[in-house]
Amino acid sequence: MSSEDVIKSPSRSIKRTLLVFIGNAIGLYIIALIGWGVKVTYMDDILILVMIIGIVNSLFWPILTRIFMPFLVLTFGIGSLILNGVLLEILAPSFGINISGPGIILAPLSMAVVSTILSSLVTLDDQSTYYRSVIRDAKRKRPKESKKYPGLIVVEIDGLGHKILEEALEKDLMPTVKDLIDSKSHTLREWETDLSSQTGASQAGILHGNNEGITAFRWIEKSNDNAMMQCSGPKNVENLEKRISNGNGLLAENGASRSNLFSGDTDNVIFTLSKIMHIKKLYNPAWYSVFSNPSNFARIVVLLIWDMIQEIYSQITHWIFNIQPRINRGITYIGVRASTNVFMAEINTSTLIGDMMVGEVDIAYSTYLGYDEIAHHSGVRDKDAFNALKRMDKQINHLVNATKYTPRPYQFVIQSDHGQTNGATFKQRTGQSFEDLVKSLLPDDMSMYANMSSNEDHYTESLSPINIRRIKKEETTVEKTDSDVIVLASGNLAMIYLTQWSHRLTYEEMASMFPDLIPGIVNNPLIGFIVVKSSENGDLAIGKNGTYYLDSGKIDGENPLEGFGKNIASHIKRNSSFEHTPDILVNSFYDSEKDEVCAFEELVGSHGGAGGDQSKPFILYPSTWDVSDEEIIGAESIYKILKENNKKLKNIK
Repeated sequence: MSSEDVIKSPSRSIKRTLLVFIGNAIGLYIIALIGWGVKVTYMDDILILVMIIGIVNSLFWPILTRIFMPFLVLTFGIGSLILNGVLLEILAPSFGINISGPGIILAPLSMAVVSTILSSLVTLDDQSTYYRSVIRDAKRKRPKESKKYPGLIVVEIDGLGHKILEEALEKDLMPTVKDLIDSKSHTLREWETDLSSQTGASQAGILHGNNEGITAFRWIEKSNDNAMMQCSGPKNVENLEKRISNGNGLLAENGASRSNLFSGDTDNVIFTLSKIMHIKKLYNPAWYSVFSNPSNFARIVVLLIWDMIQEIYSQITHWIFNIQPRINRGITYIGVRASTNVFMAEINTSTLIGDMMVGEVDIAYSTYLGYDEIAHHSGVRDKDAFNALKRMDKQINHLVNATKYTPRPYQFVIQSDHGQTNGATFKQRTGQSFEDLVKSLLPDDMSMYANMSSNEDHYTESLSPINIRRIKKEETTVEKTDSDVIVLASGNLAMIYLTQWSHRLTYEEMASMFPDLIPGIVNNPLIGFIVVKSSENGDLAIGKNGTYYLDSGKIDGENPLEGFGKNIASHIKRNSSFEHTPDILVNSFYDSEKDEVCAFEELVGSHGGAGGDQSKPFILYPSTWDVSDEEIIGAESIYKILKENNKKLKNIK
């Protein structure tokens, strides 16, 4: 039986329809028993109502979806539940059933819960059903003649280091990815990030081929009235993209961006932070694949709620068993985790499959945030983090299997933008925050501003769900401060700016004016090295027992960069050449035996600086591609690999 026959198979369709019918009936029956907005005169009438709803949905849902699509998109799917509930409310009275108040939402949600559980228990092939609902619409949108050359889908697993991926493969948690490697259809390589090792720098390099000037996650621009720029927030990221883009981004030629920081120079965007302020671009025909099935979004909500329950259980077990290192994750994080691990992942996969079914998009790039979010808060090897990878593999499986039904072939690249390194935080180890340490080394009359927050590193604060009030506020304000000293954090990388001076202070100037500052930082046991610029000797990396003269390569005493990678000196030199590099750049220690750093933010798994797997992500690309065997250094190298090989795909017939 061909893949097309699977989709058209009457027996599968009947089984699935019957399963949905039973699930919906039981779900509505449960809500009626509880009495949450559903009143039933005769329980037998539920069966008739559910049957009629099924018929109405099959006939009118595609039409309703097109009419109300802007509403569904702007409510981020909640409108789908409301639309389902309104249909129930309209039809129910004819069968002696009254649905009102909370029942408008709870009834369709309960129906979806039971149907989802039954689907899992019966193990019915749900994929073919999902593809069936998408392909019907896609066929209407397809051009008369499909493109013959392959398209390219690039899947980024945010924050997944090469080593952790290999461990997940050994544990058989990612069978789809393992299959790609074992079949030799794809080649797995490690690559090395720039400094800093974080999404802003990496995605700028990957999507635009340029991450010049992105010194860390956040930095101060002395020449811009000490304004703080960061790789977060719609206005900041939009401005950053204008700086780095030359119009020839990775996605410039018929590309699509899904849940990324930057657009890659395409206007075909969903959840892309650099263009999210353009409300017209929020509405995208690709959204149809999310709402093509009346119960699909309700299923997503069910999975989201289940993930929230898992996070609550995780927090309790981590506390009971005193798992260390541990941070206070809080109530808000429960929703943030579910949004990234479930909601955004499902949206990404659904819209990508919709793109593939139509077959017009030549290259799509999509970021999956779940692992990164969970590893930050639970740890890079925590059970929660590995479960996120197990779930991620299912998303990849959906994408790979979708090629059975697409009008043209698609190739896949699976990669990450950086890794993470575990460890207790600076504050946990000393009882003192890093900014307090810096303040203690300076005159008492110097005012200080510090931003060491950890909740903005992965732009989910702005994307899932979108905080409209925050976006509007950020549209008109730029964060500035009149403080004499500014201390910022980016994982285990910290930046110190002495803002009374408009230029970058030299080592000699700071040693003269603040004699305790540099020795006090360097001699702290949790500090690996600092980077400063000397008026006499150029860039210096200074450790407790030695100094690396980066311009000449000379080392006095012990090498302070030992253990941070053979390319660390060149990474530091490049970073130090940026216009807004801080007066003092600080990197924590790295313990190679324990594989630990200490973040200046309150995060268990961190990235942004140097030390361990945070700078060692991976790329899994088709084995037929032309890629040099030399080391892959820097995000801009990934851009070149993807750009050049995607161009060559157009020659394949």
